[in-house]
Amino acid sequence: MFETPVIDGRIRSIAPGFRAVSVHVDATSAGEGILDPSLLAEACACVLAGEPAWAESHLASWSDAYVRFGAKPNRTPCSAQALRKRVLKDGAIPPINPIVDLYNAISLKYAIPVGGENHDAYVGRPFLTIADGTETFDTVMNGEEVNDPPLLGEAIWRDDVGVTCRRWNWRQGTRTRLAAATGRMWFVLEALETMPDVALAEATDALVEGLKALMPGSMIVSRAIHIAE
Repeated sequence: MFETPVIDGRIRSIAPGFRAVSVHVDATSAGEGILDPSLLAEACACVLAGEPAWAESHLASWSDAYVRFGAKPNRTPCSAQALRKRVLKDGAIPPINPIVDLYNAISLKYAIPVGGENHDAYVGRPFLTIADGTETFDTVMNGEEVNDPPLLGEAIWRDDVGVTCRRWNWRQGTRTRLAAATGRMWFVLEALETMPDVALAEATDALVEGLKALMPGSMIVSRAIHIAE
């Protein structure tokens, strides 16, 4: 049974127009499918063509939200902005593995942060909250595994053990990183007020259809998640 992620009510003061869609996948009995090999290239082409129409305003909204919790978006941009910058600079991004390529393609095409996590590595439910600065965050620096805790007041995703993604959706931790299309997975699509509702729905549908193609027979549950009252 998948537990619904929780969003701390304090997030409202940082991003009052925030809404998200949670997608849980159980692929433990799924077959082996394939990802459309053109999907990532087509998403990069959309970026180079200046699409989607709301991209700049949506990513600017994310930069504003980052500033509100003390981050410097030019140095540590949201994941969607970082991907877009790479494509605009290099013309494309290299493939990593099918599951990561899928959610990167959705992120690029719809200018939205999309995270993918290994749900089996989670302890408790995902929780978007404000850091007190004592949490642990497992990452790699200079080839070595280290703990790089968040700063006081930073927006973070976490579970009962520690931080799973720092600076909201800037950098994933190593403990729950998703490396293969197997087992149980959790994805989250995160939007602010400058992304149309219909676009968020289209991005969700595109992710779900890609997951079905990649892991036929998997159980997929998607639901909207909202800031707690």
